[in-house]
Amino acid sequence: MSGTMRGVTMHAKWEPKPGFKLGAKDIEGRQTYLGSQVWRNPKLSIDAHPIPEPADDEVLIELKAVGICGSDVHMNQATADGYIFYPGLTGFPAILGHEIAGVVVKGGKKAFDKRTMKPFKGGEPVCAEEMVWCAKCRPCADGLPNHCEKLDEIGFNVNGGFARYIVVPARLVWSLEPLRRAYKGDDIFLAGSLVEPTSVAYTAMIQWGGGVKPGDAVVICGGGPIGLAACRIMKTQGASTVIISEPEPTRANLGKLLGADHIIDPTKENFAERVLALTDGMGAKLYLEATGLPTIVYPAIEQTIWEGRTLNSTVVVVARADAKMPVTGEVLQVRRAQIVGSQGHSGHGTFPHVIEAMAAGMDILPMITKRIKLDQVPEHIEMLQTNRKETKVTCVDFN
Repeated sequence: MSGTMRGVTMHAKWEPKPGFKLGAKDIEGRQTYLGSQVWRNPKLSIDAHPIPEPADDEVLIELKAVGICGSDVHMNQATADGYIFYPGLTGFPAILGHEIAGVVVKGGKKAFDKRTMKPFKGGEPVCAEEMVWCAKCRPCADGLPNHCEKLDEIGFNVNGGFARYIVVPARLVWSLEPLRRAYKGDDIFLAGSLVEPTSVAYTAMIQWGGGVKPGDAVVICGGGPIGLAACRIMKTQGASTVIISEPEPTRANLGKLLGADHIIDPTKENFAERVLALTDGMGAKLYLEATGLPTIVYPAIEQTIWEGRTLNSTVVVVARADAKMPVTGEVLQVRRAQIVGSQGHSGHGTFPHVIEAMAAGMDILPMITKRIKLDQVPEHIEMLQTNRKETKVTCVDFN
């Protein structure tokens, strides 16, 4: 295939802060694992790009649905001195967009469909991981691909999905055929675009948080897409009480629709007192920090663990932030609690588990509150910096 396509492209100036040291995996002037320390004056534009051609082990996908993620917003959002909010792996210029679903156009001669273990024919509905793990380094060999030492990320430092086409390594591609049991028409692609953020929540809550036993209580801090997906996952797993802490009424009510039993508005209520009241003084087995405001949120979680009767609680930190968490070791020791971090969504069978769960009725589609065209993506990335009434804005028209 030849020709050009339009892509929503992030540009920024490489201007490291004083004291910044280039890391072993950073590339001077092009890529860093500490985005907020380097990239300044971000700017979005819709640029012309060549239609990519798949290598032997790659797949060319025509996009049908791509969601805007909070990381897209934070890469475009600048502090008062012009540095981007997003603290992680970034390399610009790059086409944004990593919550992708579409149809296979063609695959390279060594690209196989994991569902059939046969070459791609074209026309298969698929989604893809955004963590481009190498499968060669020690973390990948240890089964920890989210921590690959040669990691790339679709839509962060390599071109993403806010364009008509994308090329993806075949090892990252997953069939959406199971979703035909639950969705009709183009809804299969809308649901498919939610597999990635739902898998981030699944990795946090199940893989690293350890999940729950039926009857456990869970507290979700933050009603963004990851927090909302976590509500649905925890209720599906059997949590008896799911509490969402979220001040925006639209998002909080969406949390209830997706499985939360109770809402806390932390700007109007005492978080610890309310959680303990809702759990008869026990507190929760599992807490998720999905706000990106750990200096504000964690002390309230810690107070709840200290005053509650539940031992062995786990706090999972999934939101990206470069702020330091104020942790009291005594609380962790006396209450036998632990804090774990969660990054990414790859490995451990997470994508196929999420797809099968969706096919069996774990519906996440209510999270999508608006559908837009490619030309509208930049303005909505800007809008989402301040407007929290929309939850998941999804591009469905790439012409």
